[in-house]
Amino acid sequence: MAADLDDDGEQTVSINEYLESIEEEELEADLVLGGDEGDECTYSKGYMKRQAIFSCLTCTPEGNAGICTACCLSCHDGHEVLELWTKRNFRCDCGNSKFREFSCKLSPNKDVENVENSYNHNFKGLYCTCNRPYPDPDLQEQEEMIQCCMCEDWFHEEHISLGSPNEIPRDEEGEPLYEDFICKACSAICSFLTLYPKTIRATGKQPVASVATGKDKSVLEDIPPKDEPGKLDNDVCSDTVQNNLVAGMNHGSVSDDKKFVVGESSQNNDSSSLSQSIANSNGTCILGVDWMAASIDSESRPLFLSKNWRDVLCRCDKCLDMYKQKHIRYLLDKEDSIAEYEKNAKQKREEKLQKREGAELNFFNNLGHVEKMEILNGIADFKDEFRSFLGSVDPSKAITAADVNQIFENLKNKRRRV
Repeated sequence: MAADLDDDGEQTVSINEYLESIEEEELEADLVLGGDEGDECTYSKGYMKRQAIFSCLTCTPEGNAGICTACCLSCHDGHEVLELWTKRNFRCDCGNSKFREFSCKLSPNKDVENVENSYNHNFKGLYCTCNRPYPDPDLQEQEEMIQCCMCEDWFHEEHISLGSPNEIPRDEEGEPLYEDFICKACSAICSFLTLYPKTIRATGKQPVASVATGKDKSVLEDIPPKDEPGKLDNDVCSDTVQNNLVAGMNHGSVSDDKKFVVGESSQNNDSSSLSQSIANSNGTCILGVDWMAASIDSESRPLFLSKNWRDVLCRCDKCLDMYKQKHIRYLLDKEDSIAEYEKNAKQKREEKLQKREGAELNFFNNLGHVEKMEILNGIADFKDEFRSFLGSVDPSKAITAADVNQIFENLKNKRRRV
């Protein structure tokens, strides 16, 4: 938000700028909280797919517990609390054995421990391979950080093992062109991703892989990115994947009038269901190779994945078993992604705003004629007083708190005279 300085050197903002900043802050909060109003503890909902999680260092300085939004507000008000953004498959710990004598005000009857919860050094307020806090007190300007979609740790751009931050796929305005990021350590766990066509990996220009089933077939048109250092390519395996996709289509699993798009947002929901249809059409693995024995670059590197990349992951029995063994079945779930989480949060926000507007309108409509007239007259009086004030002040001067107080004092005096 832009700000000017008045004659006393204090920052000033316009009313429009102030209102816009409030709107941006509310939207950011809703995106982080996922639309959670913080009215009740989420413990009863079990291990949620994704929710906002906080760490209370006052109660658990070891950083071995996490609490939900409601408990953060109701049970830990005034404590040293860290905002951890979101975590997957997590259940609120507030008041369990990790909090010793402390009891949850909202949901006191909890198991001694949530054995399926996962914790990392973020719960201690530390991030990245450098194990530093954020914001870092030793830095004047805070560096941008990126979250790994697997371990959910946050990494400084300088520390994600790229030759340069310029290699991060972004558009001309600096906005990310990737949907998910996988750090170097986690990329070793999912090295099988390098066997898929390289269009699932985001580059400086978003790749698009398409499958059209009309007379002029175009199957996974692999648009190669510009040559880049350390790229993870296995052309033979990628060709095998493409051929298996074609084979699945030739078995009649895909109608001739549908298209499968990877690498850009689809305008409908066909992409996910269609990819599953292709993957499971004849029980054949899309990879078509024993990926454990396949020639894969042994050196793990960070991955930036394009939009809808999850939709093309193979869902044959063999691969499903592999996901289960590696504890990464969540990669198949589109709702696991931050993009989907924020999309749902925006939808809940719109519903909340519409509900609020409806409640305000109903409240006004249910008032009697006298009450309605008093409200409308009060609004008119305020407008008149504000116009009078604006006409009497030097437009080059900033409006101060004393000026605002004087406006309301004048309104009070007018009401007394009436």
